[in-house]
Amino acid sequence: MGCVCANDCDEVDVGPNPVIGVVYHWTGGLASASNFIPFRGIKRWSWEIYWIIQGFAAWILAPMVLALLLVPNLFTILGAAPTSSTTYACFWGVMWGVGGLTFGLAIRYLGIALGYAIALGFCTAFGTLMPPIFSGQMSSILHESSGQVILAGVGVCMLAIAVSGLAGYSKEHEISTEDRAEAGERDYSFAKGLAVAIFAGIMSSCFAYGLAAGKPIAEIARVQLMAHDRLDLWQNLPVLVVVLWGGFVTNFVWSIFLIVKNHSWAQFAGAPGINPMGAAKVTGTLMDVDPTTRLTPETLVKNYVLAALAGVIWYFQFFFYSMGQTKMGKYDFSSWTLHMASIIIFATLWGVALHEWKGTSRRTKSLVALGLVLLVSSTVVVGYGNYLKVR
Repeated sequence: MGCVCANDCDEVDVGPNPVIGVVYHWTGGLASASNFIPFRGIKRWSWEIYWIIQGFAAWILAPMVLALLLVPNLFTILGAAPTSSTTYACFWGVMWGVGGLTFGLAIRYLGIALGYAIALGFCTAFGTLMPPIFSGQMSSILHESSGQVILAGVGVCMLAIAVSGLAGYSKEHEISTEDRAEAGERDYSFAKGLAVAIFAGIMSSCFAYGLAAGKPIAEIARVQLMAHDRLDLWQNLPVLVVVLWGGFVTNFVWSIFLIVKNHSWAQFAGAPGINPMGAAKVTGTLMDVDPTTRLTPETLVKNYVLAALAGVIWYFQFFFYSMGQTKMGKYDFSSWTLHMASIIIFATLWGVALHEWKGTSRRTKSLVALGLVLLVSSTVVVGYGNYLKVR
């Protein structure tokens, strides 16, 4: 009966299905674009405090717990993986961690909508195209109609990102300082944000290289999953564990450096700090009376919960990404474009909901709308290209 179940699963659940893959990527994009929202409720904590807490939840706790729950013999899989695969996956995770650190600054200087658009534009280009170029797959992609359609979708995505960037540039000349502060953008700076976002985008694309390096790990996991009559949908979860180990190292070292430099250890126990994102307002008369007043136990617990929640939400972007990638077929490199486009779509929608575009002209808002339409279209085109390959 076990064999019959495995075969039935193969027929029903296992194998490429680009439509389902696109839906998974949309879900992951929503999670990624939403993970900064809990930070807005954190009160009087320095950046390094809530960053290290969300990092532990996102890069250590969540990936390990879900991999242990869904993948049998996780540590056996990791132990059997080629040393080169785990080493390179972890290395690219470290490099991606640098991008993740500066990505937060891009959001701080540019806001959610524009920060995501510019950083992820460069991340999309490098993360999508470099893996197939280095693997020697690009030649076959260029000579097949399905590959050409996918690359056309990547082009539409890049055009959409450029339009979103133009909308942000237009916004800089239209929105008032007061409106930016009300939207949580007290440190808005297009020049600083642009430089940081470009660097963050290029470095963040290293995550795609880590996933490519971890494919041997995923194949071992797939064998284990099928042997236990489980879906191969989870085969990339062990790869995420390794890549995120590397990312955590980078962020942990930098956070500890800032904690020591700023003497902010005591904030873990309720000492007051600052919130550089400027998004959380201190209610009541606390700041008027004494800015050194310790956080109440309720506020401290809430800060911990919000920081950890942000981390768990963040992880779910790659949880769904890993599922979507298994459904995209031979040209799964396109998953990176789908993921990035989905993130920008939902980040832009969050920006609208949080009034980041308040006070802008009709022209600017039209550019935002056009960028959204192009982004959605790019995911449809990429999905269709993958469908042509697997049909």
